[in-house]
Amino acid sequence: MPDFSHLILTTHRLSLRPLQTSDAEAMFAIYSDPEVMRYWSTPPWPSIDEARKIIGQDATALPEGKHLRLGIEIDETGQFIGMCSLFDFDQQSQRCMIGYGMSRHHWGSGYMHEALVALINYGFGELGFRRIEADIDPRNTGSAKSLQRLGFVKEGHLRERWKVGDEISDSDLYGLLRREWTHG
Repeated sequence: MPDFSHLILTTHRLSLRPLQTSDAEAMFAIYSDPEVMRYWSTPPWPSIDEARKIIGQDATALPEGKHLRLGIEIDETGQFIGMCSLFDFDQQSQRCMIGYGMSRHHWGSGYMHEALVALINYGFGELGFRRIEADIDPRNTGSAKSLQRLGFVKEGHLRERWKVGDEISDSDLYGLLRREWTHG
C-alpha cells in the first residue's frame, strides 16, 4: 500500500485529508456526542485524549499504508466535520472495509455522500480494490440509506454481533463491487 500521509482528495465542496493535531477539539466534539455515537461500535469518547490517540496512530499507520483515514473539511469555511476511512485491507482478496462519521449538525447536507464517492473512487481506482464492505447497526437507517444510494447491497445480518457498554446489537453487512460502481 502507498504512503497515505500526504494524500488529499477533493470534491466540489470538500477536502479529505490526513488528520492534524489541530483537529483534536473538533473530533472530540463530534465523537463525544451520544447521537453521533448511537450506532457506533464504541461508546461516546470520554475525553479529548481519544482524538489525540487516533491522530497519533495515524501518524504511524498512514505512511505505512495500514489504513486510510481522512478528515472531512468544508473548503469554504475550513471546518472539520467528520472522518471517513478504508481499513482492514485484504490484498489477496482485493477488499477492504469502509467507515465514516460526521457531526450531526451536517447530517442531510450531502457532504458524506460527496466524501464517500471520492473515497470509493480512490479505493477502486488507485488502490485496486475489487470489493468494499460496510458493517452497520440495522437501526441506523440513515447510514443504510447512504450505503444504498452509493450502490451497496445488503448481504447479511449478524445477530448480537456487538456489545457497546451494556447494549448488545445486531449488525448488517453491505458490499459494493467495483464492477457495480456507477459513480466513478
